[in-house]
Amino acid sequence: MDTELQPVQSVPGNGSRNKALQIFGWALIAILAAGVIAESYAQRRTVERELARQIHLAQVEAARIQSEVTLFSSRAIPRGLPFNSVLQNFGVDATTTSKLIASTARVFDLRHLRAGNELSIGRSVLGQLRAVRYQIDSDRMLWIAPSGASFHAEIQNIPSTTGAEGVAGQIQGSLWESILDAGERPELAMRLADIFGYDMDFYTDTRPGDTFRVLVEKKRFATGSPVSYGHILAAEYNNHGRIYRAILFHDSTSREAYYTPDGKSLKRAFLHSPLKFAAPVTSHFSKSRFHPILKTYRPHLGTDYGAPTGTPVQSIGDGKVIFAGRKGGAGNLIQIQHTNGYETFYMHLSRLLVRSGQRVDQGQRIGLVGMTGLATGPHLDFRIERKGQFLNFEHLSLPSSSPISSPDRVEFAATRDRALSLLPNLNETLAHNHAPAAASVPTAQ
Repeated sequence: MDTELQPVQSVPGNGSRNKALQIFGWALIAILAAGVIAESYAQRRTVERELARQIHLAQVEAARIQSEVTLFSSRAIPRGLPFNSVLQNFGVDATTTSKLIASTARVFDLRHLRAGNELSIGRSVLGQLRAVRYQIDSDRMLWIAPSGASFHAEIQNIPSTTGAEGVAGQIQGSLWESILDAGERPELAMRLADIFGYDMDFYTDTRPGDTFRVLVEKKRFATGSPVSYGHILAAEYNNHGRIYRAILFHDSTSREAYYTPDGKSLKRAFLHSPLKFAAPVTSHFSKSRFHPILKTYRPHLGTDYGAPTGTPVQSIGDGKVIFAGRKGGAGNLIQIQHTNGYETFYMHLSRLLVRSGQRVDQGQRIGLVGMTGLATGPHLDFRIERKGQFLNFEHLSLPSSSPISSPDRVEFAATRDRALSLLPNLNETLAHNHAPAAASVPTAQ
């Protein structure tokens, strides 16, 4: 039997159901929209609160900066300029300058200002004077700050630490240049030359390829920047295969001196030269020399050092001045009596810095090079005599000071071993100094 398709009959209630669904859909959309709007308003309120908080913090920080932050400008004290002029060059008015100077009277004498030392002026971000500070030396700072209608001044200690550090290098030009190449200051080169100055002349004996190692105390500010050098605790210099070493040791009497690793004193009774810095020998010791002024042959029982007028002259050893004054062809003469029958003579000086009867120390400046007396040009005629006989200083074997005493030998050995073990590794240092800089990596464009 064939089945016929019958038309779909509408179900009562379908229209109402569809309408209800439509109403529900619109209500759901309204609720979601309301939620989005509410969330938007909530986020806006959060952003506004955060913005208000940031504005408040910025206002607080700005107020703090205005009240607390001090900006310093610094410069070195010029030579010959009084303190009031220096302050006025910083823009400090005359009235304020007078108050600043008056406040320092009880703590520091401003007449002792040293050219080259740093002076700093601190101001607020709005330009108000907050502080004046002057570095007296490596350890002390003069601080001046407002106090009511006037100023308060005090001397403060500069925080610093001291520790032993190693320095090493290789000679390419001079010791001076090589110390600078190692990142150190010229003072270290001078100190090293003083230690080994009894055995070698760093102006004539150094060779390219010589090496040095030093263990030195360094005082540093809290920022890490170096302030000054302390003691050199140990040093080594390799002069073309001949190695010199020095160990600093304080004996049982607290006397400090440098010794070789086997306990011999590096100090000699006499220095290598009567001049601090090497000068050419213009005339040697001779039993018969043609005198350029007298035009005759006569003994020259000393050594002439050519040097400009005003070059400092030092005593080669401890002793007593037995004559300081003018004496015939010698011009201005200083004669010093030393131990073991030695006497030294310093002639043709332009100025005498000691007097008869005065005790002098080894290395003490006693006069200045000149050309007084029978002299054709500025130079120092230096002579040394022992028990009435003049000696050739250029060929004189300089006597040493006393070695380490027996009671101190155990402590010295411990000091020596510890100091030598802390000297820097030369090969590592030279490899680091000569390592090529890391190649830069190009950034993507």
